[in-house]
Amino acid sequence: MLLNLISDPGQFIAFITALLVAITIHEFSHAWIANALGDPTAKREGRLTMNPIAHLDLMGTIFMLLVGFGWGKPVPINVNNLKNPKIDEIKISLAGPFSNLILATILGLIIRFIPLSETTVNFLVIITIINLVLMTFNLLPIPPLDGSHLLKIFISQEAYLAFERLGIFILLVVVVMSNFFPVIQTTISFVVNLFFNLVVGQTIQY
Repeated sequence: MLLNLISDPGQFIAFITALLVAITIHEFSHAWIANALGDPTAKREGRLTMNPIAHLDLMGTIFMLLVGFGWGKPVPINVNNLKNPKIDEIKISLAGPFSNLILATILGLIIRFIPLSETTVNFLVIITIINLVLMTFNLLPIPPLDGSHLLKIFISQEAYLAFERLGIFILLVVVVMSNFFPVIQTTISFVVNLFFNLVVGQTIQY
C-alpha cells in the first residue's frame, strides 16, 4: 500500500491528510467525552486538542501506511474519576469510532447531494474511507483497540487485565495472519461498501 501511495504524490498527500483528520477526530472524541464524564486525565496530558501530533501512535500509523488499517495513541483514562466506571468507560471507548461514523456520514451526504469537482470528491471519498476503516478496525475486541473495553461487561477485571497484557501481541498476530486469512480486510471492505451504498448511493471498492 505504501509503495502505491509513494508512486502517486497527490494520492499520498490526500491519504496522509485524511489519516490525520480521522485519527485526530477519533482520539479527541475519547478525550472530550472522558472530560465531560468527570475524568480530566486526558485533558491534563494534552490530549483534549485537535493537534494531530498529540494523537499519533508510531506503530498504529506505520500499520495504517503498510496494510491499510491501524490506530491512534490510546487516550489515558482514570476510572476512579468516573461516576459510573464500567458504563462510562464504554461510552468513552465508543466515542472514537462513533465520531468517525458521524464524520463519514456528513462527508458521504456532501458527496451525494452537493456538486463538487472531481478532485474534491476524490479527496472526500478518501477521508470517508479512512474514517470507516479506523472505526471498523478499532471496534475489534483486542486491546488496545476500543472494542476490547466491551469485554469488561462479560469478563472479570482480572481476566481483562491479563488479556490486555497480551493484547498487542495478539493484535500483531491477527494483522500478520490477515495476509493469509483476510478476515479484517473483508470486514472493512463490507462496511465501506455498505456505507457507500446506503449514504452515498454508490458502490466503491476498498
